[in-house]
Amino acid sequence: MNANELTIADARDALAQGELSAVDLTMACLTAIDAGTPLNAFVHATPEIALDQARAADARRGAGAGALNGIPLGIKDLFCTRGVASQAASNILRGFKPEYESTVTSKLFEAGAVMLGKLNMDEFAMGSSNETSCYGDAVNPWKVDDRRLTPGGSSGGSAAAVAADLCLAATGTDTGGSIRQPAAFTGIVGIKPTYGRVSRWGIVAFASSLDQAGPMTKSVRDAAILLGAMAGHDPKDSTSADIPVPDFEAALTGDIRGRKIGIPREYRMEGMPAEIEALWARGREMLADAGAEIVDISLPHTKYALPAYYVIAPAEASSNLARYDGVRYGHRARLGQGDGIVDMYEKTRAEGFGKEVQRRVMIGTYVLSAGFYDAYYNRARKVRALIKRDFDEAFAAGVDAILTPATPSSAFGLGEMADADPVAMYLNDVFTVTVNLAGLPGISVPVGLDAKGLPLGLQLIGRPWDEAGLLNHAHVLERAAGFVEKPRKWW
Repeated sequence: MNANELTIADARDALAQGELSAVDLTMACLTAIDAGTPLNAFVHATPEIALDQARAADARRGAGAGALNGIPLGIKDLFCTRGVASQAASNILRGFKPEYESTVTSKLFEAGAVMLGKLNMDEFAMGSSNETSCYGDAVNPWKVDDRRLTPGGSSGGSAAAVAADLCLAATGTDTGGSIRQPAAFTGIVGIKPTYGRVSRWGIVAFASSLDQAGPMTKSVRDAAILLGAMAGHDPKDSTSADIPVPDFEAALTGDIRGRKIGIPREYRMEGMPAEIEALWARGREMLADAGAEIVDISLPHTKYALPAYYVIAPAEASSNLARYDGVRYGHRARLGQGDGIVDMYEKTRAEGFGKEVQRRVMIGTYVLSAGFYDAYYNRARKVRALIKRDFDEAFAAGVDAILTPATPSSAFGLGEMADADPVAMYLNDVFTVTVNLAGLPGISVPVGLDAKGLPLGLQLIGRPWDEAGLLNHAHVLERAAGFVEKPRKWW
């Protein structure tokens, strides 16, 4: 096994025992990144920074070294990194190199992590297939025919990089499923923490009441380790919760006897593929075999989640993206003689934003406009409150976690849905958006392959602030499923 194929947990042990140096580990990943160019996962490689950080990690090995000392990670291009291009995969931020570090990357570096570079994503995190990026499409390392498959979105580069062993783990962000859906499409683990568990400071905003950063890893144990380093209160983020961060790794006892797992009847969607239904049934059996009690529950407002999400998220996006005006940083359009300030705004935004971002800004501006605010935005906020109440009632009735499918299908081909009705693409988020609307933690765990040989995942949804319990349930599911398949190397 090459060093870049290790999990965080195994690499940590090898580093501690002196079997491997951080420089060796980093070099193995940098070599894999060079070979992985066809995947288009890394869009800004930072080998000099990585090797400097690896040498520093080797120097401080032993007492006082952080939990991620010497572990090479990929960072989604949504996280601001000091002196390194941070474009959110958008032409409007071309050339932007922040003078500051996001709280998450600061915490990772304090824990000793090594940054290999920045990862591809959908522009401003708006997309479910990584086809809206100014860097071009990221490509799924899984391949079963002559098509190039999507790694999912918006954290498509993160998912592809972890699945292809270009890095040991990566950061992602999740606004409506952007960690969990790509994790399911690429056969890795992805956890979206409770809203407020991880600081949003220094992460380019999409929809501020929904965005949450989290880990994308090769195992549930790695997700626990990485989340422990990312989480914590941050006074710079007004939505960051001042709640202690438990030892997530220590919570992986593997014992869920007597725990109640809810199965929401509303997630049995019309037209759901038989393979997804069978996988879900298998997940129920695996958790029952581990001693959990399986109970049917109702989340009656689920059917309103997608429309509510696609009002709230674009509304917040239109507000957040108003700051990109060509004045302070990023792209500025070339102006003609006689052009005024409004012309500059219009031309800059028309040139800098891609079609999907433009579409969502227009929708958001429309639903926030004076004549439609109550009809759309306010109504969607009320629906959101009802969706949250559904979950609150299920947890109040004693449910410890909820099991659902992660995605309505396995990975589809790049270009297959791009020109279709955009609503067809939005349906990819059908199982994941409720978790963001309710602010809950959710995790995708790879459980099996479909008939074509592509990975499928199941989602577990946890109580607010109970990432420890959620990770333990996921650990049991992962162990029972025994998913060890990897993509065959074609790149």
